[in-house]
Amino acid sequence: MTQSVHTTRNGRVLEVVLDRPKANAIDNATSRELGEIFCAYRDDPELRCAIITGGGERFFSAGWDLKAAADGAGFDEDYGPGGFAGLTELHDLNKPVIAALNGMAVGGGFELALCCDMIVAAEHVEVFLAEIHVGIIADAATYRLPRRIPYHIAMEMLLTGRRMSAEEAHGWGIVNEVVPADKLMERTREIAEAIASGPPLVHAAIKDIVRQTANMTIPECYAWTKSGACETYTTLLKSEDAEEGPKSFAEGRDPVWKGR
Repeated sequence: MTQSVHTTRNGRVLEVVLDRPKANAIDNATSRELGEIFCAYRDDPELRCAIITGGGERFFSAGWDLKAAADGAGFDEDYGPGGFAGLTELHDLNKPVIAALNGMAVGGGFELALCCDMIVAAEHVEVFLAEIHVGIIADAATYRLPRRIPYHIAMEMLLTGRRMSAEEAHGWGIVNEVVPADKLMERTREIAEAIASGPPLVHAAIKDIVRQTANMTIPECYAWTKSGACETYTTLLKSEDAEEGPKSFAEGRDPVWKGR
């Protein structure tokens, strides 16, 4: 890893720290590195949950590195596997990722957080989309935010770039929990450990089904899942873990999930 991204394996949990002072902005090289990290996480059977956070206390990430862009790193550059920031287009990642917002999530930094499955934020955090002020579009947020919160609130953020506090973001359901800054990683690790102790094949099926059925009616969801077209669901039903759950319950013990 470079000095911009640090990773730590804590058992079944991978921690990723974006550390590019002063604002943890993401240039093309950092984006490619994040993509490689999240692809490796996707493919590692021993890892079951990941946390992404920022170095320092002021910024989670300021998003796209505008200084690098001004020096010639434009929109046609290769952001690497997973698209910008390694997650925005990593559509086959069927493992959970939690964003721990240690500071402001701005523009592409907010988009990175939106691509995670859960968000825990420190009390002083603000989130906003600054792209409107520099004449570009926040594409990942434009796709995702109106699907997460009421249309008019999403459009206000996209069209005006106004700042939203962690508490307000929690009120709209963007953020799962708001905690004191000194408790951020402790709480996020608690959540990650709880997830990592669960059945990984179920996690994979949940993420896959949620993604694939987003535009289906409920009857279509049932038909698609039962048709065998959802490989993660079919794999789950035929797995040792599917037998282990009821067996462990009947025997009065904790299940041992093998991911197979």
